[in-house]
Amino acid sequence: MKRSLLLGGIFAAGALTMTVAGSQTPAAPRAIDMQKLKDNLYVLTSSTPGNAATFSGGNVAIFITDGGVTLVDTKLAGWGQAVLDKIKTVTNKPVTTIINTHTHGDHTGNNGFFGASVEIIAHENTKTNMEKMDAFKGDNAKFLPKKTYKDKMTVGSGKDRIDLYYFGAGHTSGDTFVVFPALRILHTGDMFAWKDGPLCDRNNGGSCVAFPQTLSKVIASIKEVDTVIPGHSPMQKPQDLQEYQRFTAYLLAYAEEAMKSGKSVDAATAAFSVDRYVGYKKERVKGAIQAVYDELKK
Repeated sequence: MKRSLLLGGIFAAGALTMTVAGSQTPAAPRAIDMQKLKDNLYVLTSSTPGNAATFSGGNVAIFITDGGVTLVDTKLAGWGQAVLDKIKTVTNKPVTTIINTHTHGDHTGNNGFFGASVEIIAHENTKTNMEKMDAFKGDNAKFLPKKTYKDKMTVGSGKDRIDLYYFGAGHTSGDTFVVFPALRILHTGDMFAWKDGPLCDRNNGGSCVAFPQTLSKVIASIKEVDTVIPGHSPMQKPQDLQEYQRFTAYLLAYAEEAMKSGKSVDAATAAFSVDRYVGYKKERVKGAIQAVYDELKK
C-alpha cells in the first residue's frame, strides 16, 4: 500500500500503457505538443499524469545533430509513432541515439520502437533497474542501454556535444542530468519533475533523504545553463532548480523533525505548508514524507 501511494498516478499510467517495448499500436492517432527551444533542439512536452487518454510520458528532448537525431527519453509505450511524426516535422534525419534519464516506463516506453540499431545510453544503475522490467525481458533485452557510464560521459563534440552527469540517488539510483553545452540547456529528467514533493522510487534505489544533497551537487557543478527542461512541467530557469533544491531540503528537514516528534505521516502532511514557495503544490508531499519515514526507520 505504501508503495502504491508513493508512486501515484504516474506509475499507474505507465502500468496501464506499457507492456512490451514498442509493441503497442494506438487505436487512434495521438497528438503531442512540441516546443522549440533552439533551431536544433525541440521538446515534446508532457501532459498531466493520471489522464490515461492524454498522458504521453515525460518531456522528451529532440536534439538534431550533423549525424542524426538524439532523443532524451522516449515517453510511454504506444506513443512512438506520435513522437516520430513530430520529429519528421522538423527534420528528415533518422533517430540514431536515445539517452534514458532513468528507468521508468513513461521515459523508456518507446526504446524499441526506434529499432535495435539505435544506440541507447543510460547510467549503469539505470540499466540494472531496466533489466528488472518486463518490458525489457526476452527478445526485448536488445533495447536495453548498450552504453553506460559511472560519473560522467561526453557524447559527440563541438556544437553536437552532450554531457551526461550522475550525482547520486534521488528519484531513482540512476538519474542522468543531460547538458547541451553549446545551447546552455539542461534536461533534469524527474529529478526536477514539478513544483511539488519529489517522487522517490525506493524500489529502484531512489532516496528522498539524499535528494536535496544530490541536487546541491548538480547546482554546484553545472553552471553554464540558461534553460532547464524538467521531467513533467513547463520549461524552467536555473533559479527555479535552485529553489526546488531548497524546497526538497526544507521538506526533508520537516519530515525528519515530524518523525522525531511522533507525528504520523498523515498528521505531518496536513500540517505541511508550501506558502513560502510561490506556485508550489502539495499533492505529492505525502508520498515524499512517507519515503523519508520509511528510509529513516531503516
